[in-house]
Amino acid sequence: MEQLAPIAIFLFVLFLLLGSGVWVGLALMGVAYVGMELFTSRPAGDAMITKIWSSSSSWTLTALPLFIWMGEILYRTRLSEDMFKGLSPWMARLPGGLVHTNIVGCTVFAAVSGSSAATLTTVGKMSIPELRRRNYPETMVIGTLAGAATLGLMIPPSLTLIVYGVTINESITKLFMAGVLPGLVLAGMFMAYVAIAATLSKDFDPTPEPPMRLADKLRNSRFLIPVISLILVVIGSMYLGYATATEAAAFGVIGALVLAAAQGSLTRATFGESLMGAVRTTAMIMLILAGASFLSLSMGFTGLPRGLADLIAGFELTRFELLMALLVFYIVLGCFLDGISSVVLTMAVVEPMIRQAGIDIIWFGIFIVVVVEMAQITPPIGFNLFVLQGMTRHEMTFIARAAIPMFLIMVVMVFVLIAFPELATWLPENIRQRPGG
Repeated sequence: MEQLAPIAIFLFVLFLLLGSGVWVGLALMGVAYVGMELFTSRPAGDAMITKIWSSSSSWTLTALPLFIWMGEILYRTRLSEDMFKGLSPWMARLPGGLVHTNIVGCTVFAAVSGSSAATLTTVGKMSIPELRRRNYPETMVIGTLAGAATLGLMIPPSLTLIVYGVTINESITKLFMAGVLPGLVLAGMFMAYVAIAATLSKDFDPTPEPPMRLADKLRNSRFLIPVISLILVVIGSMYLGYATATEAAAFGVIGALVLAAAQGSLTRATFGESLMGAVRTTAMIMLILAGASFLSLSMGFTGLPRGLADLIAGFELTRFELLMALLVFYIVLGCFLDGISSVVLTMAVVEPMIRQAGIDIIWFGIFIVVVVEMAQITPPIGFNLFVLQGMTRHEMTFIARAAIPMFLIMVVMVFVLIAFPELATWLPENIRQRPGG
């Protein structure tokens, strides 16, 4: 009961600041400052400066702006057009046809982007007009794109996993490797849904693709070589232990610049735009991380995280029951906060709970990412829904309904992860890792 007053004050100030339109990072700092003034005797200003500096000067965090910049550079290339040319001949004969290019294209671009929004925009700007021209059902086109773009949060390099790793002081490289197999399994589940829905639907009657010889298919596949080479350099260097996440990010930036230059997309203007885009995104995420680190310190002084962990332990929940409670909690939270904010805001409280319950911290990172992916396509602030609305001019309700099957598949994926935890733990346990990874 003694924890109720701090909880009530923290939540009241947080929702007051967020509701008044204050940036998330500044809102977190405001809540932390109030907590420090009310519940501790330590000077709040000194504590804030010290904590924000120590959390922001982490070497591991340098991977964040580099991976963001890599995605920004590739966003401005002809990568989406090349991917469509290379993938479409192989997808055309599958049940569901070229809708699979949405899913496979998002999976491929996710492996060089790290951002859900960048994945959605890059793949969508090419696939939506092409699929519409061939009379594919609009709900399937929109729904698969909304769902598959969330793979940008799981398949490495993932910005959410970087933030999670820094927040709990865990290896970024291990977290990246943990996301590979679950990401591929989730993509496979999306493709299975498309195949079944296309087979059973009476409205699925797209314009058939002209037959193509195997030699022509192989010739078109050359368009995939640059991006696959970049994926192998970035992910392969981490898996084989040749590079830490930060060094792999630097390789990725160099590779993206070479790819853009080879395509003729690298001009002074696009270089500047990519750099400024990376700076804006990095500044936003770093402000949220700074606020969250100060809030964690403030809550630590109150004993709130440990008190809540002990309270939950007193309920004697099984691991499965605790995970189900966290699943519902993050789905609800995701309706009101973006994924990175959800992670950094809650980790101070949730981390002691999961450690006390004996849940693997690497596995839980993938669990969190799957649930955060759901938040990208749930109203009222599902970010992917807004991006799609800007691209397609559809009503938000139409886009949200189209994304419901993808949401349900992600719920199923949570249970798959619980039933087969090795999906997320096998690769991290079998990589060669350099110190500092």
